[in-house]
Amino acid sequence: MNYLSLDEYSKAWVFRHQELWIPADKLALIKPMTPTRSAVLWTTFISRDKDHPDFFTDSDWVKQAEHFAHDDVFWERAFEDEASIPQEILAHLDWHDNTTVYFCLNRDEVIETRFDIFKAHWQNFMFLADGSFLIGKKRKQVVQFMESGFARLGEQPQ
Repeated sequence: MNYLSLDEYSKAWVFRHQELWIPADKLALIKPMTPTRSAVLWTTFISRDKDHPDFFTDSDWVKQAEHFAHDDVFWERAFEDEASIPQEILAHLDWHDNTTVYFCLNRDEVIETRFDIFKAHWQNFMFLADGSFLIGKKRKQVVQFMESGFARLGEQPQ
């Protein structure tokens, strides 16, 4: 089994927030991965050595400026003022709505959904922004959402 039910997921409250309600049919498309499956994805795409964004060093690709050459985007303003994700992030990603995406919190916690679901309910995910990464299946673009309210726009190494 690769997924936990939302009832089993300790942070499911972010998807059941009364002010940011997600309909049941959309909620079913938000799938927390098991720690084992999360670790495989994290190790493959984020880091083989570090298990949380707090522990990255300059030797990790996610800390290297060459992979994050774009200006940071202040997502927190859009979170408070608008319902839609900042246009700079959407322009950077340019993914189809049916693209499978992974919201990576740490080695043990990765949430899978579709890009259209993430875009529609991105504010729910931002309660988990603590250096978390959004990556797309078979896509090179990456966004790292920082607790400071900024997002780093980058590309994974080849």
